[in-house]
Amino acid sequence: MSGLYASLNNTVKALSAHSRAIEIAGKNLANVNNPAYARQRVVYGDRGTVQTPDGAESLGLEARAIMQLRDGLLDKQVMREIALKASFETEQQGYQRAQAALGQNIDRTDTTNTGSGMAAAIDDYFNAFQSLAARPTDDGERQVLLQKAAILTDRLHQSDSRLAQVQSDIDSSIAGNVDTVNRLLGTIADLNGQIGRLEVNTPGAAVDLRDQRQARLEELAAILPVNAVEGANGQVQVTVKDATNADIVLVNLATVSGPVAFTGTGLTAGATATAVALSSGSIHGALTARDGAVQSLRSNLDLLARQIVTSVNTAYNPTGTTGDFFDPAGTTAATIALQSGLNASNLKASDGGAAGDNSIATAVAQLASRTFSTSGGDAIDGTFSQFFASTVSDLGQALSSANARVDDQTNIEQLVRQQREGVSSVSLDEEMSDLVRFQRAFQASSRVFTVIDDLLDTVVNRLGR
Repeated sequence: MSGLYASLNNTVKALSAHSRAIEIAGKNLANVNNPAYARQRVVYGDRGTVQTPDGAESLGLEARAIMQLRDGLLDKQVMREIALKASFETEQQGYQRAQAALGQNIDRTDTTNTGSGMAAAIDDYFNAFQSLAARPTDDGERQVLLQKAAILTDRLHQSDSRLAQVQSDIDSSIAGNVDTVNRLLGTIADLNGQIGRLEVNTPGAAVDLRDQRQARLEELAAILPVNAVEGANGQVQVTVKDATNADIVLVNLATVSGPVAFTGTGLTAGATATAVALSSGSIHGALTARDGAVQSLRSNLDLLARQIVTSVNTAYNPTGTTGDFFDPAGTTAATIALQSGLNASNLKASDGGAAGDNSIATAVAQLASRTFSTSGGDAIDGTFSQFFASTVSDLGQALSSANARVDDQTNIEQLVRQQREGVSSVSLDEEMSDLVRFQRAFQASSRVFTVIDDLLDTVVNRLGR
């Protein structure tokens, strides 16, 4: 009798274990398209044995735990590659925004001479002085010259304004990313607390919460180059590096150590606000674009404006007493302006010469082909057109380089993800095979249960009749 009851109890345990395995297989199939899900497996185990008058007797099979198929090293590598890709992509987007915002004024050199590009505005301005030199007394040429000068200054103003807006937009995106970082840190700390409570007696049991935490960690890695180290209690400590390569603790167990803040030039974090050393992540890419090629473009436009103002004023007012063409105080792209009071009637073709004298107009027109040199005290190297072409080329080179890095890093990230998917992703074929296997096991245990139940019915209700 005790043998039949024991066998019946063991069969019930087996049915429960196989039922749990079927449930997990179904859960895996349901999450086949969930990228944050790591497949799960039931860990079978024996409940042990006891000594009976008939000898050692098994206590039966049980589903001891649900195991999550994850490779911690691959998870860390995926986080690193995500951070690098996000950095390159954000840098690329910064250059693309600069190019899009200034497409007609900076990126296009306007070889058709339609007057819609910066290069054309420079050429048109000096060509207007050349035309004035040919007809120094023509009021129409004077009006055209002033118009071309106004177009040039307006193009410089617009270019600087749009680049400044691109940088301001980048700052806004960084501020938004910082808010996201602090939200994610709070979420990760909360998940740490839940995992710690659920895994007090069963380490590794909170598999769904671990999936959620890993997904949040990867979102965080796309913004900041964080490192997550799991402790014995299943909770992770999240850190970033400072300038000395020391760890700044962001999350310790279920507590956020200190908020991340944007200073305008970088980030601070930790219980005591410490400067973060950024090496990847979207904030790193944004700062690289803002302070790199975009700022260089603005600086070069300032140098171009300064050289135009100083060289034109020197040629236009050689004695320094008869009035400048440009306001000498406006030596940047944002402040360049014509001299107050300059109009067609007082515009000079010569510096007090006889009617028809074109010496001033000729001197200014010749600046278009003059080669400047910073070693000689000038603000730029090369001619105005050459310097501007070089400036545009620098932005193009930066964008081209960013495009190449994004393509390369995308391939690397995909490769690492594929390696992780080989461990953690759900295979429809494998899960369907397991589902059939667990179903057959459940059916077999059910048949054993039926047989034992029949035997017990015979022993209890029919023997002795």
